[in-house]
Amino acid sequence: MPLTVLIVDDHAGFRRAARAVLEAEGFEVIAESTTGFEAIDAVERFAPDMVLLDIGLPDLDGIEVAGRLTTRDRSLAVVLTSSRDASDYTQCLDCCGARGFIPKGELSGEAVAAFA
Repeated sequence: MPLTVLIVDDHAGFRRAARAVLEAEGFEVIAESTTGFEAIDAVERFAPDMVLLDIGLPDLDGIEVAGRLTTRDRSLAVVLTSSRDASDYTQCLDCCGARGFIPKGELSGEAVAAFA
């Protein structure tokens, strides 16, 4: 059974590209969200195995969303992503409950699977 993924990003182009990459590598993308609040609702509705979560969202930032999601369900694999470098978020990444960080330019199925 493939790993199910929720993609959360406010840019449609990135969501399309991420879906294509992940589905080509055997993941099942079960939903997409464009905001942090949508992501929280989608996790409750679809119960994905993993959330690929952009840090820069228009309402709540991905750090806040990751904290809320992992507080509710510690088994949920949350992987943060951004076009910026991980070093810009080092302090936040350590305390938000996310399993890891993947720069958008380095997204691959292998990179995502490493945090499953």
